[in-house]
Amino acid sequence: MLSQNTNTIDIGFTHDDFAALLDKYDYHFSPGDIVAGTVFSLEPRGALIDIGAKTAAYIPIQEMSINRVDAPEEVLQSNETREFFILTDENEDGQLTLSIRRIEYMRAWERVRQLQTEDATVRSLVFATNRGGALVRIEGLRGFIPGSHISTRKPKEDLVGEELPLKFLEVDEDRNRLVLSHRRALVERKMNRLEVGEVVVGSVRGIKPYGAFIDIGGVSGLLHISEISHDHIDTPHSVFNVNDELKVMIIDLDAERGRISLSTKQLEPEPGDMINNRDRVYDQAEEMAQKYREKMLAQQEGVTPESQEEGIEEEEFVSATED
Repeated sequence: MLSQNTNTIDIGFTHDDFAALLDKYDYHFSPGDIVAGTVFSLEPRGALIDIGAKTAAYIPIQEMSINRVDAPEEVLQSNETREFFILTDENEDGQLTLSIRRIEYMRAWERVRQLQTEDATVRSLVFATNRGGALVRIEGLRGFIPGSHISTRKPKEDLVGEELPLKFLEVDEDRNRLVLSHRRALVERKMNRLEVGEVVVGSVRGIKPYGAFIDIGGVSGLLHISEISHDHIDTPHSVFNVNDELKVMIIDLDAERGRISLSTKQLEPEPGDMINNRDRVYDQAEEMAQKYREKMLAQQEGVTPESQEEGIEEEEFVSATED
């Protein structure tokens, strides 16, 4: 017969000991960790995820993707196993909060930095515009195109829904700044079909004290005031009006800065013809451009006293075109 005191035998194992044993064999999770988890249950506005903790972790719907999600089923399936980011410490119920959006966000910035390093051209739809420019999404990240880098005659608001080629201007994850240029992408594409010394037809798009901006097939080149004529000019307004059509020669292509530098001075048969006899300049433009190309070739090859003299003149011309 068993003793009546059997139920009160001290087995030397308390509740605290049991909790310590659980902790010993339990995984420890910290915010910022990326862990594997299996979808345990889909909820109306989130999901419960088994990551091996004492309590199933929770992922709210707003943390399921870098893009908008209306229902958990758009992203997750029951019993699916995938990576999750631990967003917060355990709450009072011992439950961790998870995120997929944070993983996508980190990988999107990594991909965008890689694209910038490669100087890649990307395409994206404009989803909104504001006073300063247009908004797009690149790899799920929100990007901004400043108005000065939108190269189109359309009103900005008409660009919504239009896909644009873009180049990267600024990629700064710490400041959450992703700035792009439509103009640079167009200039680069146009540059691939242009050559220094080529004569092109353009129209005056805008006039500033320092020169005129010339539209040549959808991209803008600068005709600096010093490159309008060999004769002195007080202001480009005295020579051109907006929408004037003219022949210009390309004297520099700077793909990195997205700049095309133009000249009519180099097309003048006689100094001052651009002011006094513009038709003569246009009639002989190809002939003068050929002479310019020959001069440039002679400079590259190097070597007659005449070409050395012309090189000095050309050096002055290049420095005068720099902003």
